[in-house]
Amino acid sequence: MRVATIVGTRAQFVKAAPVSVALAARGHEEHLIHTGQHYGPLMSDVFFEELPLPTPELNLGVGSGKTGWQVAETLLRTEQALADLMPDIVVVYGDASATLGGALAARKARLPLAHVEAGLRSGNRAMPEEDNRILTDHAADLLLCPTPTAMKNLRREGLAKRAKLVGDTMCDAVRRFLPLALEKTTLLEELGLESGRYFLATVHRNYNTEDPVVLGRLVQALAALDLPVVFLVHPRTRKTLAIQPEAPGAASSGDRIIAIEPRSYLETLLLQSHAAAVLTDSGGMQKEAMLVGTPCVTLRPETEWPETVESGWNVLAGSDPERIVEAVSGLVAPKETPDILGDGAAAEKVVAALERKVGQGSGA
Repeated sequence: MRVATIVGTRAQFVKAAPVSVALAARGHEEHLIHTGQHYGPLMSDVFFEELPLPTPELNLGVGSGKTGWQVAETLLRTEQALADLMPDIVVVYGDASATLGGALAARKARLPLAHVEAGLRSGNRAMPEEDNRILTDHAADLLLCPTPTAMKNLRREGLAKRAKLVGDTMCDAVRRFLPLALEKTTLLEELGLESGRYFLATVHRNYNTEDPVVLGRLVQALAALDLPVVFLVHPRTRKTLAIQPEAPGAASSGDRIIAIEPRSYLETLLLQSHAAAVLTDSGGMQKEAMLVGTPCVTLRPETEWPETVESGWNVLAGSDPERIVEAVSGLVAPKETPDILGDGAAAEKVVAALERKVGQGSGA
């Protein structure tokens, strides 16, 4: 089976890695197309060094830009790549511009399309990611869902016949790579951190980063917490902070916020594992925090992962500083981590579903 995998962001590299391992174990031929939505040593290169991903056959170099432009460029550049490869099936992941652009390219090439992490819905159509999810799901031939909630969402949209529950490949990744991450203990020493005595924060969503006032309120909340905050600053966030007087590192933030560049996947897992809490607007980190046993405060009013909230591991706080501080002060980690994201074998189930779709093998 010839599989074309289209990825372009840090989260997608993580989601794809377990599936790449499973494809190789079954003797399949994978061709990795990197759209270049995320690029550079910390946002891209280190993931291919740390994770068992094949070297990208193509890097399309799409880069940064407005969502519509990124989708259009991904479509244009991927369409020719797929015409040259002519795979048996195309696989896209998640909800980024690379996802929708790759999905449209597969449809234009008349190639079977599978969407891993299908069926997620936040209910917020102001998020570009929500449109990307919905449009990709309706374009795909095979919808591979991480949770029963995702399956229910697709049933409501009349897509049940294309959907299959497989579990979450990010859960596979955490189970596989957390032991390796926990070996990187020197990072805590380098940053002057004590386990359980700091918070970890990330902010990258458009509606939190494009408006300096909104981002300034989030920084205000981080600076008001009672422990140091390690702030992994996304390039988009750093661009806005450059015109925001209350940015991390400015005199008004004091020593409370430790603003650093994004770290590798393994180092980020380590930092999540030892944090007192994670504060983020990332969908992936909401899950990862729960999986490593760290409570989370989501800097959004909604989530596409309601299971993390229902299980008590996640609190939705939006961007109001008082609400964020209150949410953090009231956090209590549940005694158990529920098995709501699968059994750690999602990648094998993804590959089995791909095999059935292209008519090779009976799967598992």
